[in-house]
Amino acid sequence: MVNALDDPSSRLVVVVNGEEQHSLWPDHCAVPAGWTVVHGPADRSACLAYVEAHWTDMRPLSLRLAVE
Repeated sequence: MVNALDDPSSRLVVVVNGEEQHSLWPDHCAVPAGWTVVHGPADRSACLAYVEAHWTDMRPLSLRLAVE
């Protein structure tokens, strides 16, 4: 059995938490508390492209705010 996150044919969503950290999540699974869907459902490559375009600073929001 292939993990949904590794299967290129899976439908995924991009989720973001309060620290503006992004993650891929299977479309058929409930989104965990504290996370919000910001893209999808789409295929893996489209979701990864979204993450690459929108998550440009890997530091959590609280750290970015503390050092600015």
